[in-house]
Order: sequence, then structure tokens, then C-alpha cells
Amino acid sequence: MRQQIVILGGGFAGIATAMHLERTLDRDEAEITMLSRENFSLFTPMLPEVCSGALDIRHVVTPIRGQLKKTRFLLAEVDAIDPSRNVVRYTHILTGAQYEIRYDQAVLALGAVTSTFGLPGVAERVFALKTLEDAGILRNRLVWLLERADTSERDDERQRLLTVVIVGGGFTGVETAGELVDFFHSVVKLYPKIELRDIRVVLIEGGASLLPGLADAMGQYSYRALTSRGVEVILGDGVRSADDEAIELQSGLRIPTQSIVWSAGVRPSPFVAQTGFPLSPRGTIRVTDEMRVEGLSNVWSLGDCAAVPDGAGGSCPPTAQHAIRQGPILAANIVATLRGKPLQRFAYNSMGLMASLGARRAVAQLPGGRVLTGFAAWFLWRSYYLLRLPGLDRKLHVAFDWALGLLFPRDIAELRVYTRRAFSSAAVDAGLVPRDEATLRRAKSELPEAPNGTI
Repeated sequence: MRQQIVILGGGFAGIATAMHLERTLDRDEAEITMLSRENFSLFTPMLPEVCSGALDIRHVVTPIRGQLKKTRFLLAEVDAIDPSRNVVRYTHILTGAQYEIRYDQAVLALGAVTSTFGLPGVAERVFALKTLEDAGILRNRLVWLLERADTSERDDERQRLLTVVIVGGGFTGVETAGELVDFFHSVVKLYPKIELRDIRVVLIEGGASLLPGLADAMGQYSYRALTSRGVEVILGDGVRSADDEAIELQSGLRIPTQSIVWSAGVRPSPFVAQTGFPLSPRGTIRVTDEMRVEGLSNVWSLGDCAAVPDGAGGSCPPTAQHAIRQGPILAANIVATLRGKPLQRFAYNSMGLMASLGARRAVAQLPGGRVLTGFAAWFLWRSYYLLRLPGLDRKLHVAFDWALGLLFPRDIAELRVYTRRAFSSAAVDAGLVPRDEATLRRAKSELPEAPNGTI
């Protein structure tokens, strides 16, 4: 009988693993099955550009079935894994039916979700930027803010509406801040009652500099680039709480706002804690150098949900760059296991790190510690990520979007096309309250129910 390899998760790590298995294994050697709650993989580094309208929401996703030709795909929510019986229990997303699938080798690549650290009022009020639905909802929110502010006669309300607070000065935070400034610069002329000086973008970082943990020159340049374009950067101050009127910092400063973008932290998928596998202090699955789950011979883990040793006494950072390089090594180790050959240890030195700052500026840390800034770094950022996009069609779509952005303002059409089921799942994982819940509740109370129970 063919060996059964089951991969849980369709992100960077899961796709990279499956693709290498397809190239390496003989067809009669093993059957590969992937379970994912989405039928597409998401190119998360470009989410800030989606929320600002620079890229079409469809152009940063790629159908999984189009990427994996020999892998059986199941649109499913993973419920449990039982290593004593070698089975995974799951629920089909569309039918709600529950099933079990047997495995000889299992791979956990379930990624991470947003973490708000249990701060009072934060989970109920923030907008995350981790999923496709997050980007779509945040984009709609930006348009909603401008539409409301353009008709508001109250100064205090306009102030709250036109103040966007971004929490977290890492990659996502600085890129989002830069993209929001570009968005407001591009579209504010379409709103006669709003001046650019009325719009306030605030970036909060609890550490002493932006892009903490990286070269000081990167954080300093990011600070200068963003502040020169009107972003208010607050360093060394964390969030205490949030309410309907404002966000309050640990220093006691209250910033009136109704829109908080949260990029201050992530945690492993909640499923990880339910597995009973050994966990690191960060809550990630402890694995060996070969990415085997400690204490198990046929269960593996990688990506954001795993504590993959970095060879220096720590764990690899939760970045796409590491995930897509862990995948081929893990796949090679599964093949080696099936064929009775020695396993490989994962070892990888980062090729560098980059962050876009808007206005054709960026920062990049190259191999050897060299720092590149400005237009050259921005051009490198765009070139690298364009090449990393899966599929020629997506590359062309994104390049065309970027070209149009040089000629025309950002689109302000409010498209409410996100799927409620998918966003609700992501929100529950992150401990957030779905931002469309109140709207749906009001709509259901005001309109007759449709025959199928939906609006």
C-alpha cells in the first residue's frame, strides 16, 4: 500500500513541503493530502498594499489546486490529531460533515494568528492584518472613515474618524503606515470637506526604535522617512487599553480614534495547544533539527507554528523566508524516512530582510549586515517579491497593478465581498470579535430573512 502523507495547512510552509514531495516521490510510493480552511495560498507580504488599494485583492492569492498537481486537496477545518491511532479528524468547510483520515506521516504547518495579549478592550476593537479578509475589511474601513468624516459636522467626531492608529513598529506596522499615507494622499482630493492636514496616522512601538531587532540604521531611516510624510511615531510606549472613543497608552496618553490596526504580535494557531505535543515557551511545537515533533517518529512541524532550531540555541523567526526553505528540507526528510536513508538537519542563513515605507522608499538588510535604503531598497523589495509570487499570471497582474498606480489614484469603491465564514474563523483564532457582526445583526433585524437564512 502507498504511504499516506497528510499536510495540515496551506500557507508558505505547507505549499513548499507539498511541492517538494511531488517532485521527489514516485507516484506509487506515497499519496499526499493537504487540508486547509482556504482553497488558496495567500502572499502575506503584500497585504498592506491590498488594504491601501494599491493591489487588487485577488492578485495576492493563488489557488492551491493550481499549484499542486499531484496532491489531493480537502477544504477542511482540522479538529484533532491522534498520534496513537495515526488519524486526523476534520470538518469539511462547506458541508459541516466530520471525517477521519489516516496518515503514515503527518505535517503540521498551521501558521500563526494575531495576538492582542489580553489587553482590555483591544480584541473587540482592533483591525488585524493577517488574512485576506483582514485586508479587505480594513480597506473598506478606510473608505468608510472618509465617507463619514466628509459628512460629519462635529469636530470631535471628525478627529476620531480621521485618526488611524497602528500598533507595532515591525515590518507589518511600518509598511502599513507607509501604505496608508500613500492612500490618503492619493484619494483625499475626492473628498471636498477633508484636508490632508486633517488626517492623522499614528504608529506606536513599545521598543526604543522601529523595526526592533534589526540594524539600527534601518529603524532610524524608517523613522525619518515616515515622520517626514506626516506619520506620528511614538516610541517606548505600549498599549494599556482601548475603548470606543480612544486608545490609551501605558504613559497615560489617550489618542482619540475609532480605527486601530494591530500588528504588535502573533501566536501559533490555537489548534497547536490542543495537540498535546511538547511546546516551547512561545507556545510553538518543539521539534528536532530535522523538524520531527519531539517524541514522535512520524509527525513533523514547520513554519510559524513550530520552534525550529536555528543552530545557535534559539528558534527560527516566523517569516515566510524561513518557512519556504524549511519545506523542502522537511519533505526530503520524509522521503528519506520512507526510503530508509539518513535525515538532514535544517540550517539556513537569512538572505536579508526588507520593508517598504511607501513613496518609493524602503529599507533592506542584505547578507553581511549591509543596509540599503531609499529608492534602491524599494526597487529591490518590489523585484524580489514579484519574483517570489507563485505563477506567471499573478506576477503579471501585480506588475500591471503597480503600473496603473503610477497613473491613477487609488480605488475608493467599498467592496464588501469578504466571506463571513472565513473571517469569523480567523477572528476566533485571534481572539477578535468579527468586525461585521454588529452590521449583520442590524441588517437581520431590519430585513426579512432570505429563504436560505442569509442576507
